[in-house]
Amino acid sequence: MTTPRTSFIDTPQRVLLGPGPSDVPARVLSALARPTIGHLDPVFLQLMDDIRSKLKQVFRTNNEMTLAVSGTGSAGMETLFVNCIEPGDKVLIAINGVFGGRMKDVAERCGAAVETIEAPWGQVFDQDKLIEAIKRVKPKAFAIVHAETSTGAHQPVDRLGAACKEVGALFFLDCVTSLGGAPVEIDAWGVDAAYSGTQKCLSCPPGLSPVTLSSRAVAKLDARKSKVQSWYLDLSMVRQYWGSERFYHHTAPINMLYALHEALSIVLEEGLENRFKRHRANHELLRAGLRELGIEYVSQEGHHLPMLNAVKIPDGVDDLTVRRKLLNDYGIEIGGGLGAFKGKAWRIGLMGHGSSRRNVALLLAALRDALR
Repeated sequence: MTTPRTSFIDTPQRVLLGPGPSDVPARVLSALARPTIGHLDPVFLQLMDDIRSKLKQVFRTNNEMTLAVSGTGSAGMETLFVNCIEPGDKVLIAINGVFGGRMKDVAERCGAAVETIEAPWGQVFDQDKLIEAIKRVKPKAFAIVHAETSTGAHQPVDRLGAACKEVGALFFLDCVTSLGGAPVEIDAWGVDAAYSGTQKCLSCPPGLSPVTLSSRAVAKLDARKSKVQSWYLDLSMVRQYWGSERFYHHTAPINMLYALHEALSIVLEEGLENRFKRHRANHELLRAGLRELGIEYVSQEGHHLPMLNAVKIPDGVDDLTVRRKLLNDYGIEIGGGLGAFKGKAWRIGLMGHGSSRRNVALLLAALRDALR
């Protein structure tokens, strides 16, 4: 007599064209299913070393403290602040969407004295104005989102690192949506601490957050007068596990790291420049098709993200009705608006493996039907 299943949920096959997670290649899913081994197994430690090497290439950095935090992109955000900020430190944060606001919340929870500079949702900051604010405030750290997922705005940041260094500030950068889909130049831009997520343009399941810290950021960590607020995210201990000491800190998510290793291999096999061109070409193809449907972008002209298209919902069209039809009739997921854009915008992701001509054509055909 066989024992019946107590429960079963049939997971549908979706086309993930929202703000994340993105579609995962079969190679990465296969990597997840490899045999689980110990987190101190010599083979696994070798794999960790290779992940670090590959992350340094994708971040375009020589930072020794480059690793994958156990947790999603928000864990990476929190990692930067809890390790590099102490109570009373002055922090300047640029806010033009949800995730700039989230950084402010995290910094305040660390006891920072937070000042903000703000721009309308969908707009980017003029770097000259940001530099003026950095020089005026003279913070311990300045933080900004490179690719604001809530608005589709692509923020120029190439001049900010030098301004931060001039006043002795650390430069924090949110690369959750941009890493692997648009140029991210950690060393060339003078970024001191950056974080990303695996579930966007790296096309790996959610669960890890790549982070990288410069020698200046590490020096700040080493000179702390107080313990890092979070035991789990304390890089002074976590780095000993990723470093030559191999000092046990927590049980690593072994199979997720298999998946990240495979995802990074795919990125580097394609080549970063080729990957950026593919994202840009498919973005332009989608943009042309949306223009024919009379759909405009809510992000600032000239600063649209190639992997996250935030567009205005046409007048008279109900947000949920269209998204439900796309999901139920075509198996396509797109995202709704957040915050100020809730009910006013759709967020269409063309991220990593999901950035293809086929997906653009499929979405445009389905959207034409839904809008009828």
